[in-house]
Amino acid sequence: MKLAVVGATGLVGAEVLKVIKERNFQYDEILMVASPRSVGKTIAYNDRNHEVISMEAAVKQQPDVAIFSAGGSTSLEWAPKFAELGTIVIDNSSAWRMSPRHKLIVPEINASKLRIDDRIIANPNCSTIQMVVALAPLHDKYKIKRIVVSTYQSVTGTGKAAVDQLMNERAGNEHGKVYPYRIDLNVLPHIDVFQENGYTKEEMKMINETKKILDDQHMAVTATTVRIPVIGGHSESVNVEFHEDFDLDEVRGLLSNAAGVVVEDDVEQLKYPMPINAHNRDEVFVGRLRRDESQPKTLNMWIVADNLRKGAATNAVQIAEYMAAHNLVY
Repeated sequence: MKLAVVGATGLVGAEVLKVIKERNFQYDEILMVASPRSVGKTIAYNDRNHEVISMEAAVKQQPDVAIFSAGGSTSLEWAPKFAELGTIVIDNSSAWRMSPRHKLIVPEINASKLRIDDRIIANPNCSTIQMVVALAPLHDKYKIKRIVVSTYQSVTGTGKAAVDQLMNERAGNEHGKVYPYRIDLNVLPHIDVFQENGYTKEEMKMINETKKILDDQHMAVTATTVRIPVIGGHSESVNVEFHEDFDLDEVRGLLSNAAGVVVEDDVEQLKYPMPINAHNRDEVFVGRLRRDESQPKTLNMWIVADNLRKGAATNAVQIAEYMAAHNLVY
């Protein structure tokens, strides 16, 4: 197994390397790949120094699996070049997610759709992943009619420069802005670029990706995505209307037994999910489960997960694990 980590010097790339080690994903050789400005640098990993190489050099080495965390334009240019040589590309960007020819995979939900000829596999948006992991078992039981989601997203979703902006602002330094406004002591209802319909690209990602992953184009989904001054994870307030009625105890049971989900729902003990506790964890945490008393068959949920892990790195590594375990690697 020859494994390439593309974007190895970035926040997500570094998390991919961490997850590979933690999960003991088996490989014989690992390639650290990054942009030209990082080529020649070294990354200390697993008691060795690895030199960062270019995309061109990585393609020539024909890795079996390449986990991409390098942005949409890079993926559009380079993923097909790797795939043509038989490499499985698992891509963290939005480049391939809505392509009808490519699978959008959350292993707990739809890994069984993967086949030997899937050479470019899309990793969903971080905020989408955690929501659908929690919703999938409920959709199977009650069938979702409509989802209304509002997100509270960590600055780590933007990258290292955004984390630097937040910490600089807390230190009284206003230089090096990534966001159009101050992020510390503020809330920005603006993630990614605005579209003609008034929604942001991030909001449309959640809408379209949710339908594709849950394989239901009839469900209604609407989203408002918000950036908050937090490091460690994304939080979501989700209001979900079902076609069938539900029992709250049964909902808790379904979620408690769902792969990758941890229920933290005890308001008497002030127990509910928070990003500070989800940080560096792979699970999706669910709490504040309660009926919407304004209309029937409707549930309120609070969903939290580490966006760099299950929202990106862990999900990608889980896809690689599935492909290897089911002999889908050439």
